[in-house]
Amino acid sequence: MPDVIFYRDDALPFLEAKYCTRSDLTYQKHFHEEYSIGLIDEGETNAWCDGTKYQVEAGRVISFPPHMLHACHPMSLTSWRYKMLFIKQDWLKQLGPRELEQLRIPFLLEGDKNQYCQRLINQVLDSLSLEEEPLVMESAVIELIHALVNWVSHDLEHSSRNSHEQKYIGRILEYLHAHYTERVMLEEVEKAVGISRFHLIRLFKKGTHVPPHAYQNLLRINHAKTELAKSRPIADIAAETGFYDQSHFSRAFTKIVGVTPQRYASSSR
Repeated sequence: MPDVIFYRDDALPFLEAKYCTRSDLTYQKHFHEEYSIGLIDEGETNAWCDGTKYQVEAGRVISFPPHMLHACHPMSLTSWRYKMLFIKQDWLKQLGPRELEQLRIPFLLEGDKNQYCQRLINQVLDSLSLEEEPLVMESAVIELIHALVNWVSHDLEHSSRNSHEQKYIGRILEYLHAHYTERVMLEEVEKAVGISRFHLIRLFKKGTHVPPHAYQNLLRINHAKTELAKSRPIADIAAETGFYDQSHFSRAFTKIVGVTPQRYASSSR
């Protein structure tokens, strides 16, 4: 069995699952376009999420909102297994305002809620791997989301920061999301945002924990994942997303996703 497997089903285009048994795989700071939910099956990890550090042991469920930076560093190279579910934002828009607001907060679960969500994550991934009926899988995902947004006092949560600086960070993010496939120059961002490039870099790094070029690269990788799932030629995707050659694209993709573009494209559907 491969050490990293992705599962997808054409009947459920909003959902992707990942199963990893590779003990030497660590991830630098990155984010997902989707709402992501992880379950540690074996081992422990030092998790970093938007400036806050957590120690996550086997059996724990942790979730991350879209575009929230996080990183993962397993504490042992001998035993490490985890599962991830990635749920597209469009599908979640059917939730009410209160539920959507709850999903904007990352959670590290405990107690009965953790055990219940653990069971549902396992059910979804098992159903995908066995190619069961879509009704079974989607029903389990809905149960999982309802459980996550049902806040209880012992959930460990990290609330978003608010400050007058956020409006400038928001403008930088807006510009990068609109131009991430292009060769972005700081002069252009400076004009769009309305502050000096020196102030711009300091604010962005303070607010997002990565410099603009690293954030742009993550947007490119996430876009490439979407296009690779459509079985498009890898060379075309590399050029379209702004990488100067296919080998550069492959190195950058593997560093973030954990597998090569070829492996990701050929994963189960």
